[in-house]
Amino acid sequence: MAVFQVVNRTTGDHFTCQEGQSVLKAMEQRDLKCVPVGCRGGGCGFCKIQVLEGHFECGKMSKRHAPPEAVEKGEVLACRIYPLTDLIIECVPLPEAAPAKQTTKNR
Repeated sequence: MAVFQVVNRTTGDHFTCQEGQSVLKAMEQRDLKCVPVGCRGGGCGFCKIQVLEGHFECGKMSKRHAPPEAVEKGEVLACRIYPLTDLIIECVPLPEAAPAKQTTKNR
């Protein structure tokens, strides 16, 4: 099973993400809090990140929060992307009007 390195340019954190594991899940396993966590299913848009370098595949995401043209630019939801190579990411701040919501981890 492949293991990929993810560098968060926003916080300076480095972490590993296993093949088939979402970037959000890898962050949570290391207790990194780059983005707020919401539904974990691609519907709420809280965990938006920008992939600056690297390749990934996407699971199903809300087109409202991650429209195809944004995904093409690397604007994706951390809960629904799976690295295919090492990645460099940045956290995307929530709009002022959107309340941040941090939920507890499912174990």
